[in-house]
Amino acid sequence: MKLDLAIPTLETERLILRAPAEADLDADAAFFASDAAQYVGGPLRRDEVWRIIAMHFGHWALRGYGYWSVDEKDTGTYVGRIGLWFPEGWPEPEVGWTLMNNATGKGYATEAALAARAHAYDILGWDTAISLIDPENHASKAVAKRLGAKLDYHYEHPKFGATEIWRHPAPADLVNGGMEAYA
Repeated sequence: MKLDLAIPTLETERLILRAPAEADLDADAAFFASDAAQYVGGPLRRDEVWRIIAMHFGHWALRGYGYWSVDEKDTGTYVGRIGLWFPEGWPEPEVGWTLMNNATGKGYATEAALAARAHAYDILGWDTAISLIDPENHASKAVAKRLGAKLDYHYEHPKFGATEIWRHPAPADLVNGGMEAYA
């Protein structure tokens, strides 16, 4: 039996944010087997990555929001997972991003995270958002800065250890409250 979750599809200029799918497993497994996964809990075995995909569905079912799988509009190529995250034990609601190795440096994380944050603020009514970032993940910090986030505090994550909490601008601090603030 397949559960039919109401996961909205979002579109940006170059990307489609869609429901996670088991078809993402090959690309995700390759990413999580690489050194690039060190900042997001990897490296992981393929069976562990499958469980992450299932966990993302569960987050949507329990919270009504979560991570989207992200595809390039022009090619349909899966480029990563970006979205909203607030599992039990997380310090605050988060906007997060993970790009496949072949998708970095193209502005995709910023573009999709803006869409996710706009959804959080405009549709879900969030009044704040953070991004939890490993202190050594300089690429992620650069994305956070492009999103207007600023280092707010240091957090000792029970599993991942020392992390940084980057605070996003509040909805009232954004032009028209949404994506166009940084477009």
